[in-house]
Amino acid sequence: MNTPVEGFSKLSKAEKIDWIATNFTKNPNETKQLLERYWNSDTDIQKLHDEFIENTVSNYYLPFAVAPNFLINNKLYAIPMAIEESSVVAAASKAAKFWLNKGGFKTEILGTEKVGQVHFIFKGDTKKLHAFFNEIKPDFYKDAASITKSMEKRGGGIKNILLRDMSEKVAGYHQLHCTFETKDAMGANFINSCLEQFAGTLKEKAGTYESFTSEEQDIEVVMSILSNYVPNCLVRAEVSCTVDALTKDGISAHEFAQKIVRAVDIAKAEPYRAVTHNKGIMNGIDAVILATGNDFRAIEAGVHAYAAKDGSYSSLTHATIQDDIFKFWIEIPLSLGTVGGLTSLHPLVKLALEILQEPSAEELMQIVAVAGLAQNFAAIRSLVTTGIQKGHMKMHLLNMLNQMGASESEKQQLVDYFKNHVVTNATVKEALEKIQSR
Repeated sequence: MNTPVEGFSKLSKAEKIDWIATNFTKNPNETKQLLERYWNSDTDIQKLHDEFIENTVSNYYLPFAVAPNFLINNKLYAIPMAIEESSVVAAASKAAKFWLNKGGFKTEILGTEKVGQVHFIFKGDTKKLHAFFNEIKPDFYKDAASITKSMEKRGGGIKNILLRDMSEKVAGYHQLHCTFETKDAMGANFINSCLEQFAGTLKEKAGTYESFTSEEQDIEVVMSILSNYVPNCLVRAEVSCTVDALTKDGISAHEFAQKIVRAVDIAKAEPYRAVTHNKGIMNGIDAVILATGNDFRAIEAGVHAYAAKDGSYSSLTHATIQDDIFKFWIEIPLSLGTVGGLTSLHPLVKLALEILQEPSAEELMQIVAVAGLAQNFAAIRSLVTTGIQKGHMKMHLLNMLNQMGASESEKQQLVDYFKNHVVTNATVKEALEKIQSR
């Protein structure tokens, strides 16, 4: 039985690799070779990677791709995407091309407000708490001035601080609900620093507030932390055209438009469908977020919370036909940054932002929303016509052939063969075995 290791973080990388390979893998030598194979030959880049997180033993690579031909607000983009799932980049590119000669994508920023909260317990008279809050509210801004100075020079800072009584849900629970503008920065460190200062001010001022009893003076700060739910940091992206312009796979344009609208309506009404529907949107969004060094986990959490904001999990996209105009759009919360964090450290993140023509945070919000909308359109387009598997499985074909150990010659033959045949695991295996038995 393996035993716990002491001081693992203090071991050298070679010692960490040796320990994990020896204690947890079947063939330690093969494990060591594999981990070393994925090191970067550029020692400076490898050192950079090693310092992103703790206890690094190697690098985990994802493909870095580009989806071209995105016309967004009359400006042409090629969108970088980092993702491992087959057909995502192809689907996004196909949707971009589809809308290229139909006016492209139109976007609009609806808000950029970010949120943080100080959660605390107050046992006492809430009327006195509100009077206390109103009296000390200016002190929150004053005490955080050294933190907010640089952000304010860039046009950001603290927008508002509100006191909320949440004691009906948790005994004595109150919060400072704080809103911020962080401009092009992701803002997590800025917001959390402000919140911790607010918590200190709250405790200090409460301890000397004469109208409080001794128990009321002893406010318990539970935690101070930003929220990844940002319903007012919102962007809208849409496409539209006359119904007649929607030709697809032999069905009438009107029927195609109606099928898309019905598919979206189903995703609005049925959470089981909505989850998969929105996952497809996030295929496009996450890929761009990863490529640009943003936090896809935070975005995922906030987006899915937003999808349930009306009490039931529902579609993030919408579609209508009115006066013979088909319209397809998304409104989605995206708290992104283009300065700080990985954006100034990771070479490929820097390149991704360069490819996107050095966007501001607001411009990146719009690009990311478009990627999600394009991905969703491509998925629905396939679902209501040829079915999702036809295109997806053909994109997945090379992965299947690699898993089966096909040679380069065999892969080339089978890629040609499956241009006109159904791709399944069984059909691919059978076709490969026929070639190998000749």
